Amino acid sequence: MTGGNLSDSITRVANQSEEDKQSSSATNRENQTESSAGDNSNSKPARTGSESPIPEWITETINGGSLRLVDLHTGTNGWASPPGDVFSLRSANYFTNKQKSPGGDYLLFPAGVDWLKSSTKLENVLARPDNRVAHALREAQSRGQSLKSFIFAVNYQIPGEQYSLVFYFATEYPIPSDSLLHRFINGDDSFRNKRFKVVTRVEKGPWVAKAAAGSFGAFLVAKTASCSYHRGSNYLEIDVDLSSSRIMTALTRLALRYTTSLTIDIGFVVEPQAEDELPERLIGAVRICQMELSSAFVVDSQKL
Repeated sequence: MTGGNLSDSITRVANQSEEDKQSSSATNRENQTESSAGDNSNSKPARTGSESPIPEWITETINGGSLRLVDLHTGTNGWASPPGDVFSLRSANYFTNKQKSPGGDYLLFPAGVDWLKSSTKLENVLARPDNRVAHALREAQSRGQSLKSFIFAVNYQIPGEQYSLVFYFATEYPIPSDSLLHRFINGDDSFRNKRFKVVTRVEKGPWVAKAAAGSFGAFLVAKTASCSYHRGSNYLEIDVDLSSSRIMTALTRLALRYTTSLTIDIGFVVEPQAEDELPERLIGAVRICQMELSSAFVVDSQKL
């Protein structure tokens, strides 16, 4: 799914009631196909593989998070799906001319965000029996659906009061075996540490937050903070311990002071480091819109 159609489609799914999902699915397929063909906007996030309607289990995860889906431009205390082109990534000729280009399509589909609080640090959340995203996929697969689906999650472990901000992305299709993303998912931690990159931009916020974000607009995470990688049969989760870095701890505390006035785009990338790995591609991205700390869902430290 390409263009601004992705954000529009996610919003439509979020507003669709459980009662009319089945009856409207055929109509949604037609509308999405027609709007994709005529879309000229700069927002072009997409899933791996061919275009198709959002599967039911991803619809469930989009709707079910502790941080709700909101309007991309006017929403508050929630998340949205920003256009990939707001990010500047390494172009196909980057190693020749150092030029960057708009981020373009997502590789994976945004599947929701959780803002969580616990008495202890939350780790490997997708392995917990009550994790809502893993549970939704298991339920779909028990019905013989989405058997090739894969989940990619990033868990920001926030220093201080044991908050976690968890981003979920998913695909219905096998990740191409010759892709850099496939190498990253199935590589060792040394390879992952050298390649996992975060790109950020402040869409709205006080100047001090914009200045701080500008210093870390794009960076290899493991050079700054400790990363733990959890590979399951159908998922990869990256736990980023922000408390492991004095710099990230300071920046996180600064951001938490301004959360209700801060709207920030966060994208995830596997950094290409050779000519044949270009251009750089977004795994996925999320816009966090003026989040309230009190909206965190309190979870048992032993299960999620």
